[in-house]
Amino acid sequence: MTLDGWIDAYLDHLRVERALARNTLDAYARDLRALVEHVGEIEPRDIDPGVIAELLVGNVRRGFGARSSARQLSALRGFFRFLVRERAIPTDPTKLVDRPRLAKKLPKILSFDEIERLLATPDRTKPRGIRDAAMIHLMYASGLRVSELVSLKLGDLDTKTGLVSALGKGGKRRLVPVGEAALDHIGAYVRDVRPKVARANEATLFISPRGGPLTRQGFWKLLKTYARVAGITTPLSPHKLRHSFATHLLRNGADLRAVQAMLGHADLGTTEIYTRVAQDHIRAAHTRSHPRA
Repeated sequence: MTLDGWIDAYLDHLRVERALARNTLDAYARDLRALVEHVGEIEPRDIDPGVIAELLVGNVRRGFGARSSARQLSALRGFFRFLVRERAIPTDPTKLVDRPRLAKKLPKILSFDEIERLLATPDRTKPRGIRDAAMIHLMYASGLRVSELVSLKLGDLDTKTGLVSALGKGGKRRLVPVGEAALDHIGAYVRDVRPKVARANEATLFISPRGGPLTRQGFWKLLKTYARVAGITTPLSPHKLRHSFATHLLRNGADLRAVQAMLGHADLGTTEIYTRVAQDHIRAAHTRSHPRA
Protein backbone atom coordinates (compact mmCIF):
# COMPACT_ATOMS: atom_id res chain seq x y z
CA MET A 1 0.00 0.00 0.00
CA THR A 2 1.20 3.52 -0.78
CA LEU A 3 1.89 6.17 1.84
CA ASP A 4 -1.36 7.96 0.91
CA GLY A 5 -3.28 4.71 1.33
CA TRP A 6 -1.82 4.10 4.78
CA ILE A 7 -2.69 7.65 5.83
CA ASP A 8 -6.31 7.06 4.80
CA ALA A 9 -6.33 3.81 6.79
CA TYR A 10 -4.91 5.58 9.86
CA LEU A 11 -7.47 8.39 9.67
CA ASP A 12 -10.24 5.77 9.42
CA HIS A 13 -8.76 4.10 12.51
CA LEU A 14 -8.82 7.40 14.43
CA ARG A 15 -12.39 8.13 13.34
CA VAL A 16 -13.80 4.67 14.13
CA GLU A 17 -11.66 3.33 16.99
CA ARG A 18 -10.89 6.54 18.85
CA ALA A 19 -13.96 8.58 17.84
CA LEU A 20 -11.95 11.77 17.35
CA ALA A 21 -13.79 14.98 16.53
CA ARG A 22 -13.95 16.20 12.92
CA ASN A 23 -11.70 19.20 13.61
CA THR A 24 -9.05 16.95 15.22
CA LEU A 25 -9.17 14.53 12.26
CA ASP A 26 -8.76 17.44 9.82
CA ALA A 27 -5.68 18.63 11.73
CA TYR A 28 -4.16 15.11 11.62
CA ALA A 29 -4.90 14.89 7.90
CA ARG A 30 -3.17 18.23 7.19
CA ASP A 31 -0.05 17.26 9.14
CA LEU A 32 0.20 13.84 7.47
CA ARG A 33 -0.45 15.13 3.94
CA ALA A 34 2.48 17.51 4.46
CA LEU A 35 4.66 14.40 4.77
CA VAL A 36 3.38 13.14 1.38
CA GLU A 37 4.14 16.52 -0.18
CA HIS A 38 7.65 16.34 1.28
CA VAL A 39 8.57 12.79 0.24
CA GLY A 40 6.21 12.00 -2.65
CA GLU A 41 4.52 8.63 -3.15
CA ILE A 42 7.01 6.23 -1.61
CA GLU A 43 6.67 3.17 0.56
CA PRO A 44 6.43 3.94 4.32
CA ARG A 45 9.39 1.59 5.00
CA ASP A 46 11.62 3.92 2.93
CA ILE A 47 11.10 6.83 5.37
CA ASP A 48 13.94 7.17 7.88
CA PRO A 49 14.62 9.61 10.77
CA GLY A 50 16.55 11.89 8.41
CA VAL A 51 13.45 12.41 6.25
CA ILE A 52 11.38 13.39 9.29
CA ALA A 53 14.10 15.77 10.50
CA GLU A 54 14.28 17.39 7.04
CA LEU A 55 10.52 17.96 7.11
CA LEU A 56 10.71 19.69 10.49
CA VAL A 57 13.68 21.83 9.40
CA GLY A 58 11.70 22.80 6.30
CA ASN A 59 8.89 23.90 8.60
CA VAL A 60 11.23 26.48 10.17
CA ARG A 61 12.07 27.87 6.73
CA ARG A 62 8.36 28.12 5.96
CA GLY A 63 7.79 30.12 9.15
CA PHE A 64 6.29 27.39 11.33
CA GLY A 65 6.49 27.98 15.06
CA ALA A 66 7.77 25.36 17.51
CA ARG A 67 4.21 24.55 18.60
CA SER A 68 3.05 23.78 15.05
CA SER A 69 6.09 21.59 14.41
CA ALA A 70 5.58 19.77 17.72
CA ARG A 71 1.95 19.12 16.82
CA GLN A 72 2.97 17.74 13.43
CA LEU A 73 5.61 15.49 14.98
CA SER A 74 3.00 14.18 17.40
CA ALA A 75 0.71 13.31 14.46
CA LEU A 76 3.58 11.58 12.66
CA ARG A 77 4.49 9.56 15.76
CA GLY A 78 0.94 8.31 16.11
CA PHE A 79 0.90 7.38 12.41
CA PHE A 80 4.18 5.47 12.44
CA ARG A 81 3.28 3.63 15.66
CA PHE A 82 0.13 2.53 13.84
CA LEU A 83 2.26 1.28 10.93
CA VAL A 84 4.48 -0.68 13.32
CA ARG A 85 1.41 -2.31 14.90
CA GLU A 86 0.11 -3.17 11.43
CA ARG A 87 3.56 -4.61 10.57
CA ALA A 88 3.87 -2.30 7.57
CA ILE A 89 7.25 -1.07 8.86
CA PRO A 90 9.76 -2.69 11.25
CA THR A 91 10.59 0.40 13.36
CA ASP A 92 9.23 3.88 14.07
CA PRO A 93 11.44 6.50 12.30
CA THR A 94 10.23 9.28 14.62
CA LYS A 95 11.67 7.69 17.78
CA LEU A 96 15.08 9.30 17.26
CA VAL A 97 13.70 12.75 16.32
CA ASP A 98 13.72 15.29 19.15
CA ARG A 99 10.53 17.18 19.88
CA PRO A 100 10.84 20.97 19.34
CA ARG A 101 11.21 22.83 22.62
CA LEU A 102 8.14 24.80 23.55
CA ALA A 103 8.02 27.88 25.70
CA LYS A 104 5.41 27.22 28.37
CA LYS A 105 2.58 29.64 27.77
CA LEU A 106 0.46 30.42 30.78
CA PRO A 107 -3.28 30.49 30.02
CA LYS A 108 -4.94 33.90 30.05
CA ILE A 109 -7.81 34.22 32.50
CA LEU A 110 -10.46 36.68 33.62
CA SER A 111 -10.35 38.30 37.03
CA PHE A 112 -13.13 37.65 39.56
CA ASP A 113 -14.45 41.16 38.89
CA GLU A 114 -14.52 40.60 35.11
CA ILE A 115 -16.36 37.30 35.60
CA GLU A 116 -18.97 39.03 37.79
CA ARG A 117 -19.50 41.74 35.18
CA LEU A 118 -19.79 39.19 32.38
CA LEU A 119 -22.31 37.06 34.28
CA ALA A 120 -24.45 40.10 35.01
CA THR A 121 -24.54 41.36 31.40
CA PRO A 122 -27.32 39.29 29.69
CA ASP A 123 -30.72 41.00 29.87
CA ARG A 124 -32.77 38.45 31.80
CA THR A 125 -36.05 40.25 31.03
CA LYS A 126 -35.77 38.84 27.49
CA PRO A 127 -35.89 35.16 26.41
CA ARG A 128 -32.51 35.26 24.68
CA GLY A 129 -30.91 36.90 27.72
CA ILE A 130 -32.29 34.16 29.99
CA ARG A 131 -30.78 31.49 27.70
CA ASP A 132 -27.44 33.28 27.40
CA ALA A 133 -27.19 33.83 31.16
CA ALA A 134 -27.81 30.10 31.68
CA MET A 135 -25.09 29.14 29.19
CA ILE A 136 -22.43 31.51 30.51
CA HIS A 137 -23.17 30.62 34.14
CA LEU A 138 -22.98 26.91 33.33
CA MET A 139 -19.71 27.25 31.42
CA TYR A 140 -18.01 29.14 34.23
CA ALA A 141 -19.54 26.87 36.90
CA SER A 142 -18.41 23.63 35.25
CA GLY A 143 -15.41 24.40 33.01
CA LEU A 144 -17.00 22.70 29.99
CA ARG A 145 -15.45 22.99 26.55
CA VAL A 146 -17.65 24.94 24.13
CA SER A 147 -18.24 21.79 22.06
CA GLU A 148 -19.43 20.01 25.21
CA LEU A 149 -21.70 22.91 26.15
CA VAL A 150 -23.54 23.19 22.84
CA SER A 151 -23.95 19.40 22.51
CA LEU A 152 -25.54 18.91 25.95
CA LYS A 153 -28.88 17.13 25.94
CA LEU A 154 -31.76 17.83 28.32
CA GLY A 155 -31.09 14.51 30.05
CA ASP A 156 -27.40 15.35 30.64
CA LEU A 157 -28.25 17.73 33.49
CA ASP A 158 -29.49 16.34 36.80
CA THR A 159 -30.84 19.29 38.76
CA LYS A 160 -31.52 17.16 41.85
CA THR A 161 -27.91 16.06 42.30
CA GLY A 162 -26.45 19.22 40.71
CA LEU A 163 -24.38 17.26 38.18
CA VAL A 164 -23.89 17.65 34.45
CA SER A 165 -22.77 14.73 32.28
CA ALA A 166 -20.38 16.04 29.60
CA LEU A 167 -19.32 14.10 26.52
CA GLY A 168 -15.65 14.99 26.14
CA LYS A 169 -12.76 14.15 23.84
CA GLY A 170 -12.59 10.59 22.59
CA GLY A 171 -16.24 10.02 23.47
CA LYS A 172 -15.45 9.91 27.21
CA ARG A 173 -18.14 11.02 29.65
CA ARG A 174 -17.50 12.73 32.96
CA LEU A 175 -19.71 14.10 35.71
CA VAL A 176 -19.10 17.70 36.79
CA PRO A 177 -20.81 19.45 39.72
CA VAL A 178 -22.80 22.62 38.97
CA GLY A 179 -23.42 25.31 41.58
CA GLU A 180 -26.83 26.55 42.68
CA ALA A 181 -26.52 29.91 40.89
CA ALA A 182 -26.01 28.23 37.52
CA LEU A 183 -28.78 25.69 38.24
CA ASP A 184 -31.20 28.53 39.00
CA HIS A 185 -30.46 30.20 35.65
CA ILE A 186 -30.74 26.92 33.76
CA GLY A 187 -34.01 26.15 35.54
CA ALA A 188 -35.48 29.49 34.47
CA TYR A 189 -34.39 28.87 30.87
CA VAL A 190 -35.79 25.30 30.73
CA ARG A 191 -39.04 26.33 32.37
CA ASP A 192 -39.81 29.68 30.73
CA VAL A 193 -37.90 29.91 27.41
CA ARG A 194 -36.97 26.59 25.86
CA PRO A 195 -40.50 25.11 25.53
CA LYS A 196 -41.62 28.12 23.46
CA VAL A 197 -38.94 27.76 20.76
CA ALA A 198 -37.84 24.11 20.73
CA ARG A 199 -38.73 22.00 17.72
CA ALA A 200 -40.68 18.81 18.30
CA ASN A 201 -38.44 16.01 19.63
CA GLU A 202 -35.43 18.37 19.96
CA ALA A 203 -33.21 16.89 22.70
CA THR A 204 -30.43 19.52 22.76
CA LEU A 205 -30.46 21.64 25.92
CA PHE A 206 -29.45 25.03 24.49
CA ILE A 207 -31.19 25.97 21.25
CA SER A 208 -31.31 28.88 18.85
CA PRO A 209 -34.43 31.04 18.28
CA ARG A 210 -35.13 28.82 15.24
CA GLY A 211 -35.61 25.84 17.53
CA GLY A 212 -32.48 23.86 16.64
CA PRO A 213 -29.10 23.38 18.36
CA LEU A 214 -26.89 26.40 18.93
CA THR A 215 -23.48 26.18 17.19
CA ARG A 216 -20.03 26.67 18.71
CA GLN A 217 -19.58 29.72 16.48
CA GLY A 218 -22.92 31.11 17.65
CA PHE A 219 -21.91 30.87 21.30
CA TRP A 220 -18.47 32.36 20.60
CA LYS A 221 -20.11 35.33 18.87
CA LEU A 222 -22.57 36.06 21.69
CA LEU A 223 -19.80 35.71 24.30
CA LYS A 224 -17.67 38.33 22.51
CA THR A 225 -20.68 40.65 22.35
CA TYR A 226 -21.31 40.35 26.11
CA ALA A 227 -17.61 40.86 26.84
CA ARG A 228 -17.71 44.16 24.96
CA VAL A 229 -20.81 45.29 26.88
CA ALA A 230 -19.18 44.25 30.18
CA GLY A 231 -16.14 46.42 29.40
CA ILE A 232 -13.72 43.47 29.12
CA THR A 233 -11.02 44.80 26.80
CA THR A 234 -8.87 41.67 26.45
CA PRO A 235 -9.98 39.15 23.78
CA LEU A 236 -12.43 36.64 25.26
CA SER A 237 -12.98 33.10 24.02
CA PRO A 238 -15.01 30.21 25.49
CA HIS A 239 -11.73 28.50 26.39
CA LYS A 240 -10.71 31.50 28.49
CA LEU A 241 -13.79 30.86 30.63
CA ARG A 242 -12.59 27.27 31.07
CA HIS A 243 -9.11 28.54 32.05
CA SER A 244 -10.70 30.94 34.52
CA PHE A 245 -12.84 28.18 36.05
CA ALA A 246 -9.77 26.00 36.73
CA THR A 247 -7.53 28.78 38.02
CA HIS A 248 -10.17 30.27 40.32
CA LEU A 249 -10.82 26.82 41.82
CA LEU A 250 -7.12 26.31 42.56
CA ARG A 251 -6.75 29.81 44.01
CA ASN A 252 -9.52 28.96 46.44
CA GLY A 253 -7.89 25.76 47.60
CA ALA A 254 -9.36 23.07 45.30
CA ASP A 255 -7.46 19.78 44.98
CA LEU A 256 -5.48 19.50 41.72
CA ARG A 257 -6.76 15.99 40.95
CA ALA A 258 -10.36 17.09 41.50
CA VAL A 259 -9.83 19.92 38.99
CA GLN A 260 -8.25 17.42 36.57
CA ALA A 261 -11.34 15.21 36.81
CA MET A 262 -13.71 18.14 36.28
CA LEU A 263 -11.79 19.35 33.21
CA GLY A 264 -11.55 15.84 31.77
CA HIS A 265 -7.77 15.93 31.38
CA ALA A 266 -6.20 12.50 30.82
CA ASP A 267 -2.80 13.77 32.02
CA LEU A 268 -2.34 15.58 35.35
CA GLY A 269 0.50 17.55 33.76
CA THR A 270 -2.03 19.33 31.53
CA THR A 271 -3.88 20.56 34.61
CA GLU A 272 -0.71 21.59 36.49
CA ILE A 273 -0.23 24.64 34.25
CA TYR A 274 -3.12 26.27 36.14
CA THR A 275 -1.22 25.98 39.43
CA ARG A 276 1.41 28.32 38.00
CA VAL A 277 -1.25 30.93 37.20
CA ALA A 278 -2.68 30.56 40.71
CA GLN A 279 0.80 30.92 42.24
CA ASP A 280 1.48 34.04 40.17
CA HIS A 281 -1.64 35.57 41.73
CA ILE A 282 -0.41 34.74 45.25
CA ARG A 283 3.06 36.09 44.45
CA ALA A 284 1.59 39.35 43.09
CA ALA A 285 -0.54 39.77 46.22
CA HIS A 286 2.57 39.27 48.37
CA THR A 287 4.50 41.85 46.32
CA ARG A 288 1.68 44.39 46.63
CA SER A 289 0.99 43.90 50.33
CA HIS A 290 4.09 42.76 52.21
CA PRO A 291 6.12 45.64 53.71
CA ARG A 292 9.42 43.91 52.83
CA ALA A 293 8.36 42.28 49.55
